[in-house]
Amino acid sequence: MKQKIIQQGAEAKIILIDSNIIKDRIKKSYRIAELDEAIRKRRTKSEAKLLEKASQIINSPKPEIENFDKIKMPFIDGKKLSEHLDKFSLEKQKQICKKIGKSIAKLHEADIIHGDLTTSNMILKDDKIFFIDFGLGYISHKFEDKAVDLHLLKQALEAKHFKYWEILVKEVLTNYKKFKDSKIVLERLKAVEKRGRYKH
Repeated sequence: MKQKIIQQGAEAKIILIDSNIIKDRIKKSYRIAELDEAIRKRRTKSEAKLLEKASQIINSPKPEIENFDKIKMPFIDGKKLSEHLDKFSLEKQKQICKKIGKSIAKLHEADIIHGDLTTSNMILKDDKIFFIDFGLGYISHKFEDKAVDLHLLKQALEAKHFKYWEILVKEVLTNYKKFKDSKIVLERLKAVEKRGRYKH
């Protein structure tokens, strides 16, 4: 059985074992052991439930809980968009963003907030976009939370894919309009952006 750590952050290690990924939450020595275990257990359970729900409505890995601090899921062997989006023609980038907009619309329709909508958490495989890493995600029916989710993606596109970011954002938002409450969310998005500008 081959094991390889493919990513390590402050919260978790991502380990590739054969054709599966294990997300292993890291113990925090500064927390009381019992409290640390309870927090990791709660976060693991919460993320697994979100992934389960998301995998039924968009392309996303279907999880299994290994134990209280580990989630096992299939490895999506594709191209991470943060590294590959800019390498495609503008036409293909627009097609990809069209799919991203439709997928976010479906998530928000189901009140799933991803919480970290960046191209680092999107993988292109067989012409499908897979959303990964729901570690910061949660359930919310609030339009404000959905607007903030979109705002994060806009910022990520501007920062990482700045050459065509305005065209790509337009493509995402045009296709996000498939969501029945999109008009309210997009109005709220304008307010979120205005607040951001006043802070600087």
